[in-house]
Amino acid sequence: MTPQVNRILDFYKSENSDVRKNLARILNHGYLGGTGKLVILPVDQGFEHGPIPSFAGNTDAYDPHYHFKLAIEAGCNAYAAPYGFLQAGVKDFSGKIPLILKVNSSDSLYKNSAAPIPAITSSVESALQLGCVAVGFTIYPGSEERKKMYEEVARVSEQARKHGLAVVIWSYPRGTGVRGKQGETALDVVAYAAHIAAQLGAHIIKVKPPSDFIESDQNKEIMKKENLKNLSDRVRYVLQSAFNGKRILIFSGGPAKEKDKFIEEIKELAKGGAFGSIVGRNAFKRPYDEAVSLLKEIMDIYKERK
Repeated sequence: MTPQVNRILDFYKSENSDVRKNLARILNHGYLGGTGKLVILPVDQGFEHGPIPSFAGNTDAYDPHYHFKLAIEAGCNAYAAPYGFLQAGVKDFSGKIPLILKVNSSDSLYKNSAAPIPAITSSVESALQLGCVAVGFTIYPGSEERKKMYEEVARVSEQARKHGLAVVIWSYPRGTGVRGKQGETALDVVAYAAHIAAQLGAHIIKVKPPSDFIESDQNKEIMKKENLKNLSDRVRYVLQSAFNGKRILIFSGGPAKEKDKFIEEIKELAKGGAFGSIVGRNAFKRPYDEAVSLLKEIMDIYKERK
C-alpha cells in the first residue's frame, strides 16, 4: 500500500474489510496503480445509446473481447460494463483487470424527458459470479422517478456491501427538475448530484465536468464571489460537495470529441484535483492503437498530478 492509497482508504474506515480490499484492488491496479488516481473504461453505451452510434465508427468494438483487451493493454484501473459484455469475456480475461458490473441501464428507444429511469438489469449475485470488485448504478437527480432510483440504489448497495463489493454511482441530473442540457452540467447541479451520490453511500462517484452556468438564482447569489470560470476551479468546487474530497470523484469523458480539446479538458480536471476519469466513447470509437495511446496519455496527465 502506498501512502496515497492508504490516505484514500482512510476515508472509508467504517466499511468492512472486503469492501476496502476491493477499493484497494482498483486503486492499486494498472498504470496508475498506487498513485491515488484512476482511469476506468466504461462500455455501457451500446445499451444506453444503441450499438450503431456507439460502435459503427470502429466495428471491432462490437466484440466484447475488444474492450477487455483495450482496458488491459492501456493499463486502466478497472473495466465497467453491463452483464452481457462482462459475461461474454470474463472466462478469457478473468483476473487480468478489476471488473465493475453496471446493474442498471437505460435505452434510447423509449424517450421520457420528464421521468427518465434506468431498469435494474442485473444483480449483486451476478457480480459475485463474474468475480467483480464493484457494482455500478446510474441515477438521474431531477427526474420525476428519482425517488424510486434512490430506493433501488439503497437496497442493492446494502446487499453489495454485505458481500464486500464497492459501489459506484453515475450521478447524472436529468428530467424536468433541471433546465435541459444546460442545467444537466450546471455547476451547482453537478455539485448537488455528487453530494446525493455520496449521501447514498457511493464509494466512487461519476459526474459530468461542470460548466460555468448556475441553475439556481439562490445559488447564484451565494456563489457570486467565487472565481469559477476555469474548469479546474469548478472541479475543486464540486469536490467539496463529495464530502470535502473524502469520496473518490471521477469525471465522465462525454461524447467523442477532437483529441486536443479532450486532452485540454483532462488537464483541467487533473489540475482541479479530480481523482480521475472514466473514458468510454473518446477511447473505443478510435482505432485500437490510437485508443490505447490516448488512454495512456490521459493516465500520464493524472500521474503527474498524483
